[in-house]
Amino acid sequence: MLQGKHIVVGISGGIAAYKIPEMIRELIRQGAAVRVTTTKHALEFVTELTLQTLSGARVYSDVFAAINEHATEHISLPEWADAMIIAPATANVLGKIASGIADDALTTTFAAMRKPVVIAPAMNDKMYLNPATQRAMNLLSETENIMMMDCVSGFLACGSEGKGRMPEADRIIEALKYALSPKPLSGKRVLITAGPTQEKIDPVRFISNYSTGKMAFALARTCYRKGADVRLVCGPVTVPVPQAFPALSKTGTIETIPVRTALEMAAAAEQEWQSADIGILCAAVADFMPEEVADEKIKREGDTLTLKLRPTRDIAASLGRSKRAEQRLVGFALETQHEQANAQAKLSKKNLDLIVLNSLRDTGAGFGTDTNKVTIFHKDGTKKDCPLLSKEAVAEEIIEQMLIS
Repeated sequence: MLQGKHIVVGISGGIAAYKIPEMIRELIRQGAAVRVTTTKHALEFVTELTLQTLSGARVYSDVFAAINEHATEHISLPEWADAMIIAPATANVLGKIASGIADDALTTTFAAMRKPVVIAPAMNDKMYLNPATQRAMNLLSETENIMMMDCVSGFLACGSEGKGRMPEADRIIEALKYALSPKPLSGKRVLITAGPTQEKIDPVRFISNYSTGKMAFALARTCYRKGADVRLVCGPVTVPVPQAFPALSKTGTIETIPVRTALEMAAAAEQEWQSADIGILCAAVADFMPEEVADEKIKREGDTLTLKLRPTRDIAASLGRSKRAEQRLVGFALETQHEQANAQAKLSKKNLDLIVLNSLRDTGAGFGTDTNKVTIFHKDGTKKDCPLLSKEAVAEEIIEQMLIS
């Protein structure tokens, strides 16, 4: 999503400035071009040479420096940029920019910025609680182009513990993606099922599959960025579950509902579906469960063990039967033979609006990878082939296709 984007990173004079070089590296790794502006005090915590080396561009730190590329650098940078990040934003800088004061390289650049701005504050907990700081943050949060993040709690540089830490770099970058995304799903509630289920055999064994939840999590983040309230019904996974970033004002949430079995996932999905506008069934739900679950560990006796299995509840069919005219329902199909025919049959049989076909035949697609290759079928018979892309890019394409379905 950040490929080709121009991002101005503004750094003020707080100890959290030491974290910003790594954030710059990650922005560039994700395809963004970065230019840096700082207050003079910021350069007490991180060197200009470091910032210039990582960004590949001269640092704008002095309004009147003779080496500035443009005579009005604070105007040319906002014209070049797609968005700006201010991190860390100290109490001093928050107070100045909230009051319209522009007396250094960072604040003059902000004053000219009319594109999305993400502000990540950091300070001592007592400074955070100062009424003047709170007023400044609340005022900025009400400004249309500003995404005002909130501090998080934890150990602070001064040795105390409280609220004042800067959000971590991954949360700031997620806020940037949120700020850059249009909001076609604002006011919509989206149900997403994720991960595998586990069907118990005995107290120590279960039936499951290789799903990690990565594709569903990419979909959850994409829907959240587009303004949706996401309800993520999630089976047992080993990768981090997506979370909303700490912010003072925004649209959209991510609420995770943990489950373990197919029956638990069905119950949660059916409950959430009643108030959902969109359902995306991305979980790899077990099709069968043991007919009986042993109370004690099954001992190894004899040469064979026979398990009697019975079908689990078909979540897609259940939601499809109760689907209202205004709701949209997206399913997934993972097939190993007759892929397209089986996917299209599932689309019709389960009353879906869209189905996403995965195939295990493609290297780099399927379980556990960071990429995917899919074909998206509409109920009118049209389809969209997606080449091998990051799961984040695939999620964007799925949501785009859903919006036109």
